[in-house]
Amino acid sequence: MIPQYIYDFDLSALPMVETDVLVIGSGIAGLFTAIKASEQHRVLMITKKSLLESNTRYAQGGIAAVIAEDDSPAYHLQDTLVAGAGLCRSEAVEVLVNEGPDGVRELIRLGTLFDLENGELALTQEGAHSHRRILHANGDATGYEIVRALAVEVHEHSGIDVWDEHFVVDLITDRGECIGALILKEDGSKVFVKAKATVLCSGGAGQLYRYTTNPDVATADGVAMAYRAGAIVRDMEFIQFHPTSLCYPGAPRFLVSEAVRGEGAYLRNVKGERFMEKYHAQLELAPRDIVARAIVSEMELTNSTFVYLDITHELPEMVKHRFPTIYETCMRYGLDMTTDWIPVAPAAHYMMGGVKTDLSGESSIPRLFACGEVSSTGVHGANRLASNSLSEAIVFGRRIVDRIHALPAIEESLGRDVKSLSMENKNISRAKERQHSKPVSERRLRLQKMMVRQVGLRRNGKNLQQAMDKMQQELSFFDQRLTQREELEYANLLTCAWLVTSGALHREESRGAHYREDFPARDDIIWQKHSLQQREQAIVEEWMS
Repeated sequence: MIPQYIYDFDLSALPMVETDVLVIGSGIAGLFTAIKASEQHRVLMITKKSLLESNTRYAQGGIAAVIAEDDSPAYHLQDTLVAGAGLCRSEAVEVLVNEGPDGVRELIRLGTLFDLENGELALTQEGAHSHRRILHANGDATGYEIVRALAVEVHEHSGIDVWDEHFVVDLITDRGECIGALILKEDGSKVFVKAKATVLCSGGAGQLYRYTTNPDVATADGVAMAYRAGAIVRDMEFIQFHPTSLCYPGAPRFLVSEAVRGEGAYLRNVKGERFMEKYHAQLELAPRDIVARAIVSEMELTNSTFVYLDITHELPEMVKHRFPTIYETCMRYGLDMTTDWIPVAPAAHYMMGGVKTDLSGESSIPRLFACGEVSSTGVHGANRLASNSLSEAIVFGRRIVDRIHALPAIEESLGRDVKSLSMENKNISRAKERQHSKPVSERRLRLQKMMVRQVGLRRNGKNLQQAMDKMQQELSFFDQRLTQREELEYANLLTCAWLVTSGALHREESRGAHYREDFPARDDIIWQKHSLQQREQAIVEEWMS
């Protein structure tokens, strides 16, 4: 059983820091939410590394918003619903497409320098978008530019405190409300942060898989903490694999943006043949799940570990100007995008599911909010439309802050009479501790390999059940005393792996990013519904309204 708290503590013996708003994580969601909240509240931000280290930093393609005169929110809405494969919450998507442009203007006001073309905002097109509506910065360094601008604003704001190199262990609840979190400081000491509102902006779960475009910090901490605290999580089976990550000896699985295909690049198998016409009418601009599975099929047909991305037919000056980061990274490994085909393969990229929220970003636990990839607002459905994630973060970040403004002050008594909250792990025998002497790094790698092989791009009931059985045995890991950050991260990964796998086993159909070889068809009659998971309860199905 996964316990509510994974770290021994006694609140009465811990130092306590009080704040109005506790923001857990940085990235665009955390930074933007902190800035907006600081207009009326004291804010404390907690980051595992630094403000600049997050998934946002590595976002290349851009941010989707209706800017062009020939575009409209209705077009953006339709594109999102189609990509989401019948599981988007239409009311959430309407919020996104109508409020996204104002959010972009707010980013510009806060110092983000998007690329211009003839004095106007430059727009590009990505897979499954019907119009050019993707704003970008420095060609293919959009995420970094947004984080840079917002981090400057945060550093200069007197109402925001930032704790770098801190790790949030557990969310603390009392009488059904979230009252803050237990924080592990860099020196190993602990502190309880009590807050009027706690906002999870902790990013995704890419480190569940051996091959991922995500940084090392993406260890599913927010989803795992919220689940343990009793929050409802939704649609965890939907993991998006980016079709094109660099696959070259000695190189990391570096993301090669979908915008490269948006600007005309072809996919070729190792025989040099274009193949997307066999799989989808939109060719290289088909939805990501289709492109990713097509690539895997071609890899199997040609007995290869990669396919090629070819943009050599475009002008070298355009390639270098539009994709400077990708170009320079490839050149570092002896690959010239303007003359060489780039070897690529799919890698884990984005988590569509997450902590279920309402349209104000609040979870099923009062005073606990979620924003960005850790959340499930209903925008992405079964398959995220490219570049909607950055828009979602600013739109719902602002809505979260509006809701926080209306919250009553936290009761003075909350947290005062809570004593030891981690009784499950208090009486661990030394024999049981010795039983778990296997290095955490070895456990983590084994879990990542299993997720790739059995809970990856293509799934089936037999493999999923085998993975569940192995994880059931591994849940005994929670019986030991966890003290080190790597142990806590692994506990979070194991929790999230359990949620993803159980959701995937439960959903006996193929939809969006979830593909079952034993149930290859989409089934709207039986399965056009969400999967809800809550601690110590069986999966509950929520029908689309």
